[in-house]
Amino acid sequence: MRDLSAPEALLDTSTDMALRLSGVRLILGGRAVLDGVDLALPGQGVTAVMGPNGAGKSQLLKLAHGLTVPTAGTATWNGRPAATMTASQALVFQKPVLLRRSVAANLDFVLKSRRKDRTLAPGLLAHVGLADKARQPARALSGGEAQRLAMARALALDPKVLLLDEPTASLDPASVLAIEHITLQARDRGVKVILVTHDIGQARRLADDVVFLNRGRVTEHSPAETFFAAPRSAEAVDFLNGRLIV
Repeated sequence: MRDLSAPEALLDTSTDMALRLSGVRLILGGRAVLDGVDLALPGQGVTAVMGPNGAGKSQLLKLAHGLTVPTAGTATWNGRPAATMTASQALVFQKPVLLRRSVAANLDFVLKSRRKDRTLAPGLLAHVGLADKARQPARALSGGEAQRLAMARALALDPKVLLLDEPTASLDPASVLAIEHITLQARDRGVKVILVTHDIGQARRLADDVVFLNRGRVTEHSPAETFFAAPRSAEAVDFLNGRLIV
């Protein structure tokens, strides 16, 4: 029998997932929020997506997840349209929406609806540090606890790709570190992570590579070490030095 408290028992990480955006243009409300995006992301590691407000970061994440379809161009995972690959992914938003049920029931709902092994729930809650909160109302959780429950629900989907849209915004430092730890554990088990963040320190701690967006275009994509030590674009330099408003 599997040890359900062991992190490696929670996810099947047998297949890498590589994302490619080719000639992507996305028009919303008559405005191009992404324009001429060509991007290839590796199938492993943590990719941080950074840039100022309105750069198109969250829209890029939605395209990757298949929630939106490009106006022009293609978004594919391993050569297949992103819209057909949602079952292999999990998306965590900045502010999780929790059901009016207990913590355990929130997780059980996800497992049941996706026909996953419901006996995984106790191990998942232990994994995110919520085993002692199982019977409490989910909506009574603190902000950090609620986001850890959101992470548990995402992991319950057995994802190959974990998409995180500013998951630690407005959280206290201890909660930030808890979410980052869960994220790195997922990465270490082979889950591809795409993280939208404004937090430069967080990106330094987590990212293997960085995509920098400005005005709907990718101005830089490089290994994290290179990006932070010697950014190539003027926009990235200004961003890292606090001169490009976020």
